[in-house]
Amino acid sequence: MKKTIVIVDDHVLIAKALEGIIDNFKEFEVIYVAENGKDLIQKFQNNSKIPDIILMDISMPIMDGFETVLWLKEHHPNIKVMALSMQGDDKSVIKMIKNGAKGYLLKNTHPKELENALTKLNNDGFFYPEWASKIIFSNMNNEETANSIRISDREREFLKYTVTELSYKEIADKMCCSPRTVESYRDQLCDKLDLKTRVGLAVFAIKNGFAES
Repeated sequence: MKKTIVIVDDHVLIAKALEGIIDNFKEFEVIYVAENGKDLIQKFQNNSKIPDIILMDISMPIMDGFETVLWLKEHHPNIKVMALSMQGDDKSVIKMIKNGAKGYLLKNTHPKELENALTKLNNDGFFYPEWASKIIFSNMNNEETANSIRISDREREFLKYTVTELSYKEIADKMCCSPRTVESYRDQLCDKLDLKTRVGLAVFAIKNGFAES
């Protein structure tokens, strides 16, 4: 069964073009389009189907992407939101992610990259291209230091892979272990470092030199 997508964008031509592109993807389908956040909420209230993924523009009248993703985080936290915007500045990227977006792409993205991003978002729960990851890493702070926490060699190896686009299954293959073992490394490190996401682990890895090991 295909994963369902809703596009939220006030530019009708862009939204329809996106819809046509995505409907040609093997694993995804667009179920409807909303013109802005308020329109999306009204559709939800009118019993429109709740999608698996939302592609969210930022600059929209009435209710923009920043407000909408924050509302979704509170009311529909299981929906994965991918920001899709012309805005690639640090402030926009960080604000969208802090408000709840799990991915970020620019509108000049190639269709193949879009399909790959949607697949990664669906499978891993997030997707940030290299340029967005650099913005995130340079703006997020982690007060924990490697010197104050005991981290095993295998956990160090896992941390090295958190900064890549490899899925947990692919990391397991690299580490010659099972995906469940990799998940245990993740959970142990999240407990030790008081973190909740892979992005947080990747930030820690980069700040403390594990990504270069």
